[in-house]
Amino acid sequence: MIMAGGKGERLHPLTRDRSKPAVPFGGRHRIIDFVLSNFVNSELLSLYVLVQYKSQSLIEHVRLAWRTTGIVPDYFVTIVPPQMRFGTAWYRGTADAVLQNLNLVDDFNPDVVAIFGADHIYRMDVNQMLAFHLEAGADVTVAARAVLLEDASQFGVLAVDRIARVVHFEEKPRSPSPMPDDAGRALVSMGNYLFSRQPLVDALLADARRSTEHDFGRSIIPELVPAGRVFAYDFQKNDVPGVKPYEEPGYWRDVGTIEAYWAAHMDLLGESPRFDLDNRYWPMRTGQHPGPPARFIGVDIDNAQVAEASLVKRATIRNSILGRGVWVNEGAVIEDSIVMDHTTVGKGARVRRAVIDRFNIIAADREIGYNPELDRRSYHVDPSGIVVVPRGGRREFLLGLEEQL
Repeated sequence: MIMAGGKGERLHPLTRDRSKPAVPFGGRHRIIDFVLSNFVNSELLSLYVLVQYKSQSLIEHVRLAWRTTGIVPDYFVTIVPPQMRFGTAWYRGTADAVLQNLNLVDDFNPDVVAIFGADHIYRMDVNQMLAFHLEAGADVTVAARAVLLEDASQFGVLAVDRIARVVHFEEKPRSPSPMPDDAGRALVSMGNYLFSRQPLVDALLADARRSTEHDFGRSIIPELVPAGRVFAYDFQKNDVPGVKPYEEPGYWRDVGTIEAYWAAHMDLLGESPRFDLDNRYWPMRTGQHPGPPARFIGVDIDNAQVAEASLVKRATIRNSILGRGVWVNEGAVIEDSIVMDHTTVGKGARVRRAVIDRFNIIAADREIGYNPELDRRSYHVDPSGIVVVPRGGRREFLLGLEEQL
């Protein structure tokens, strides 16, 4: 079960018209493609995607990019909107979302249920975590990683014994407890869980009878720790084929803010990227684009990724990622930026340290990222200084494109 209903409020305005898992990433993907790719590459192919807020963009993406043949009944990627089986309310939390879909668990009759988030950038062989779960005889296994102590308050913090059994769990504590063998780091939850079926059902039904936040991190896991068999799986030990020697070991990013989202894109660039998308043994999958390869005419490009059907004419691109169908005209300069699908950058325009959402037209000679006061009049300026141009309208984009042509 893939939890894909997040509002992504800290990613506004990229989440103004879509949920967080549907936000484009890396020129040709959506954020949800990373968790779905991890399960498909792990040959775990029975996937329910639980959606909620502003889900149409995500539904359309999954429908087009993650189609299955239907020949084998247990191989599917299926969108599950709120069913309201237990009242008229939407999902009240991640645990309530699974509770309201327990009929799917009954119908499928699994031994183990994976409950993973849909809004992180990483690679993971889920089978290795599953093997750990089964060997430990766990009721629930929490994927965990070590982070700097000053960053740990953003996550659920785990304390474990010598066999990796969780002895204490606290969600987003103000003063996180350090790891016993590393005072500068804490062990935190990645929000990915494996549950044995009956302990999951029992925990959800018990939680439904209480007044809680009905959330795995805030109520389910802490309630299970004292008496249940809760174990922590060390994500750093997960071995994925095809990872290059220069990549950051155990790369994982929560791209929940504009600054983190921008920084994760920069991690894709360079001669030795921290996270290299070029991995034929563990590909990050997404939908195919019918357009031609990108075209370049008289350009100055350094350290950039440019997706299909893009056209760059006598312009300068540095340290940037361009999505599909991006047109960059003469004299334009794009630096340290993300330009999403079907955006046109006019002649002489300059864009620096910005995120340009889809279907935009940047007017000729326009400057973005050079004067914060001017940028605030038209766009969103993040506290980090990154300028975000919200998604444009498809119809307005086509009319504007006709005018330019």
